[in-house]
Amino acid sequence: MITPIFDPRTVHRGPHLVSWLALSGAAGAVNAIAFAACARFVTHVTGTLTRVGMDAAQPILLAEYLLVLGAFVLGAALSVSLVEGPRWRGAVPRPWVPLAAVAVVLSGTSLVGSLGAFGPFGGSVEEPPDFALLAAIALAMGLQNASVASATGMLVRTTHMTGPATDLGIALGTLAHDVPAPVRDWARRSAMLRAGKIAAFAVGAGLGLALASTLAYGALLAPACVVALVAASTFASVPAPSRESAAP
Repeated sequence: MITPIFDPRTVHRGPHLVSWLALSGAAGAVNAIAFAACARFVTHVTGTLTRVGMDAAQPILLAEYLLVLGAFVLGAALSVSLVEGPRWRGAVPRPWVPLAAVAVVLSGTSLVGSLGAFGPFGGSVEEPPDFALLAAIALAMGLQNASVASATGMLVRTTHMTGPATDLGIALGTLAHDVPAPVRDWARRSAMLRAGKIAAFAVGAGLGLALASTLAYGALLAPACVVALVAASTFASVPAPSRESAAP
């Protein structure tokens, strides 16, 4: 059983809200940088899975897109293992570790790309170096998404915006009716969080593209720094639940 480290009543407020917006902005930047590098989005699974279906008749491309999909899933699995594994063994969990790993992977990808491992920035599309880049970024985004989702009891996700846009619509639909005050308060806070994440993702994408135009692979260092800051300022400062509190 996955035990949240943030109180569900506070995830919409104050410093926590700022952290979710920062992570959404970082994911938007990563997505834009990936697109600038090889014309493919990578922070969410929808596009990758669509390519899996579209390229089913081309075994090599199919395998390469399945690699990217698998990297995202592997990142999510690693996130749970890094946080919950120590707790299940009776050790002290460290919720900040997956986000620190995201920062390391993005920084490493930036360095390796700058050294030429992925070929020219903005060059060919659907070549083996492109998929190596996409797999590395997908791994990082899987780590980030699962880290935030598990820490907030599945209330917050930061690497894709379909869910937040849906939740925003639900909240706005709720606010359109005469509902009890507690429900209205929840809907208002939910709408602010989701609208903020959507805006932050878009702003991050714009900034990421601007950085990519001058820094190429080096632009990935910017979202890496943002993720590292959130790991240190938000996740490292929250006491993780004990093993007893994680029992079903």
